[in-house]
Amino acid sequence: MPSLQMRAISVVLRLTRKPRTATVERAQRRIAAPKGSAAPPKALLQRHGVRTRTVQGFPCTTVAPRDGGTGRAVVYLHGGSYTGEIAPQHWALISKLADAGVRVEVPLYGLAPQHTYREAYPFVTEVYRELLAEVDASAVTVAGDSAGGGLALGFAQTLAAAGLPQPRKLVLLSPWLDLTLSHPDLPALEPRDPWLNIDGTVEAGKVWAGGDDPTQPRLSPINGPLDGLAPMDVYVGTRELCLPDVLLLQERGAAAGAALEVTVCPGAVHVYPLVPAPEGRAAARRIVEEIARG
Repeated sequence: MPSLQMRAISVVLRLTRKPRTATVERAQRRIAAPKGSAAPPKALLQRHGVRTRTVQGFPCTTVAPRDGGTGRAVVYLHGGSYTGEIAPQHWALISKLADAGVRVEVPLYGLAPQHTYREAYPFVTEVYRELLAEVDASAVTVAGDSAGGGLALGFAQTLAAAGLPQPRKLVLLSPWLDLTLSHPDLPALEPRDPWLNIDGTVEAGKVWAGGDDPTQPRLSPINGPLDGLAPMDVYVGTRELCLPDVLLLQERGAAAGAALEVTVCPGAVHVYPLVPAPEGRAAARRIVEEIARG
């Protein structure tokens, strides 16, 4: 049974967020709208050591514990349908990780429609390469939520070809695994998701793909190789469009011999570890503890 807070959040999302992408036309207007600021909030700047540098033309923010930390590090890829800027909820989880002694690299990849996945992959690869010059891969986690979760998995699938080692772990929160949202169970699930719409989300994916085949693994990593990857922890709710593809990932991962643990939270909404409900706070604690513990 979902908590009262989770149910309240579902109502608010249905009233405020769901209408924004209810049709392709509404989604197009939202995608074309000016982007907000990606600057870290003042509270984060006061609490941690924060610096932003430019890598391959895009900003990457490092959030580091002031006491030197545990030697653990995370590359965190934020969600937002590849069209929305990093949000306060993302910075809140990043701050919790830094509180636990973890250094966090936040690649602020270019957003659609101005940018596509073709720029994001070399950017994230270079951020990872630079991090490995300072931190061993066995102490690094690659994490992401929603679109960022899909990018994190797609990125991990490219590491062998890039001559780079897998990280210690992948942590994926409600990852967007199939840009086309073609799973047959989705039309029946869509009314239960208080946040996401199929048509509007697929439209954002088309823009991110930049005219390329949206089913290719770098865009839809559910279609990519799952063997040889780092162990994966995946979190998903039962009231979101990402659920069927996460369950398919679990099935395909098992067939490929992948180390994959999926946590399904009953009644929870999209990216529930980021929301201010008991289920979200418990999942966030677990994620932070697991990453920091090493």
